[in-house]
Amino acid sequence: MADETPQDEVSASVAEPQPAAEETDGAEGDKKPPKLVQTVEMKDIGPCKKHIKVTVDRGSVDARLNGKFSELVVDANVSGFRPGKAPRKIIEKRFHKEVSDQVKAEVLLESLEQLAEENDIAPLSAPNIDPLGLEIPKEGPFIYEFDVEVRPDFDLPTYKGLKIKRPVREFTEEDVAREERRLLAPHGKLIDKQGGAEDGDILVTDVTSRDGERVLSEIKSTSVRIEPRLAFKDGVAEGFSDQVRGVKAGDSRVVDVKLSTGVADESLRGKTVKATFQVKEVKAQVLPELTHEFLHKFGVHTPDQLHELVRVVLQRRLEYQQRQAAREQVMDQLAANANWDLPEELLLRQARKAMMRRAMEMRAEGISEEEISGRLRLLQQDILRNTASALKEHFVLQKIAEDEKIDIDEDDLDAEIDRIADQNNESPRKVRARLEKDDLMDALAAEIIERRALDLILESAEYEDVPFAKEEGAVTTMEEQTVPGEMNDPVASPPPEPSATPSQE
Repeated sequence: MADETPQDEVSASVAEPQPAAEETDGAEGDKKPPKLVQTVEMKDIGPCKKHIKVTVDRGSVDARLNGKFSELVVDANVSGFRPGKAPRKIIEKRFHKEVSDQVKAEVLLESLEQLAEENDIAPLSAPNIDPLGLEIPKEGPFIYEFDVEVRPDFDLPTYKGLKIKRPVREFTEEDVAREERRLLAPHGKLIDKQGGAEDGDILVTDVTSRDGERVLSEIKSTSVRIEPRLAFKDGVAEGFSDQVRGVKAGDSRVVDVKLSTGVADESLRGKTVKATFQVKEVKAQVLPELTHEFLHKFGVHTPDQLHELVRVVLQRRLEYQQRQAAREQVMDQLAANANWDLPEELLLRQARKAMMRRAMEMRAEGISEEEISGRLRLLQQDILRNTASALKEHFVLQKIAEDEKIDIDEDDLDAEIDRIADQNNESPRKVRARLEKDDLMDALAAEIIERRALDLILESAEYEDVPFAKEEGAVTTMEEQTVPGEMNDPVASPPPEPSATPSQE
């Protein structure tokens, strides 16, 4: 709710409706009861969190109780009385519990709907209300209270006509050849290599990580491809290829690893440790022969067509990078004063969905699964900071979408699913099933709305082309940890619900 006063607590009362007024819904005679008479009190209890107390006037409750009992007087079958002839007092006594529970559920639902309509709350999650713990009192108003996470309230600066720097580049034949090798590598075979290791080669190695003299872990006979960056589950070695290039079987190299904020040992979170790679074998990747049959895997018929496909992939990646660069600049300008804190419990709960949304966004842009996996692994290294950044983007773009009346319908969702399916050579049915299984349909809708809000900003922006900064390089991943133990991993899949076991009588 947008506070009109600086006080922490805001109280809003709904004006009493005329007692005799009744609303109609659709066909004549299909009458709805008048709106509830209720008072709403809101109080800030922390970052992005409010305590809400709702008091529903006794008259509104009694009107609904009376209506239910009046129906029962006509319809109820009571032993000893003909249908519709049982006295009202007996009906009320006999069915008090059932009617009270029914009215409680209806009043609670109606009250929450009315609360949402009349107060700008923008909840981030469902309110923590336990309907079973609520009762309609014999006398007095029906009162319920709950805490709810809400979107922060903030003012938007001007978001049209922003100045944006757009990175541009031309792809050389060497760039295309490098990307083509990366594309073909998973389909090739490995052979032993006698000389020094080069980028793209595979190391079979033991890895020992240390913090000073303290040995943290020993990983035996693992395989890792030489790429500019190596991402363990709990840390990243930047410049990995520069540090191991030229290594031979029997050599060892020491590599710096920056540990993540989720590392198992709290005292090591964010620290840089040393990982010694004792190389046992070096293997080279022999690329597959570009036969007509093999090229069909990529939907092309000749090596030249594959070459052009790779150029398309590189251009698509550049467009994604340009958009991400523009998005970051937009957020830097729009969220410069967005210094509101986000509670850690909210960040932890949103972390997994934030990562899945990022993956969904990249799939929609045609980014390969291998690249998506590497990018997500890097984002996981500082999951809370990255989730906080993603949520701030979400809040800003959602508010712009509301101001600009940007909305979507089912046709928009279908079109987006078709686009994702087309980019990834999948059927729309399979994509939809995966999104529904991961509970991401709402996230997809939000992603479309935010993209349209960003498009609106970028359409009015003023661009300056600048040279593309040196790429950080590809990421190779390892499933092992440098520090053993259970990581603080908010993006891990939640444990399955325990299955109910029938009780034995």
